[in-house]
Amino acid sequence: VQFVESGGGLVQPGGSLRLSCVASAFTFSNYGMSWYRQAPGKERELVASISSGGGITKYADSVKGRFTISRDNAKNTVYLQMNSLKLEDTAVYYCSARVRGLTYWGQGTQVTVSS
Repeated sequence: VQFVESGGGLVQPGGSLRLSCVASAFTFSNYGMSWYRQAPGKERELVASISSGGGITKYADSVKGRFTISRDNAKNTVYLQMNSLKLEDTAVYYCSARVRGLTYWGQGTQVTVSS
């Protein structure tokens, strides 16, 4: 199981970014996917999750209405569209899935919101 995230960067408050996570080495369409983030000095937290078929999504209260998780099973890719970014969204963002009883993580992509 492997994940490769991309799309992070430096953005001003109020800006937008779209993160992508390409998965491989498992049947992507059979598993729910999640995005987590970890800010310096803080614990890793769940940001958003999506069911295997994409019909069910859940969000942390802190990002509801601003972030959208989606997936393209034909491309083995999960996305996180982040709008109206705030300073407190600065973190390393990871995609993750629990596959056959084990939790797998990508290498992370840095998102920095700064003026």
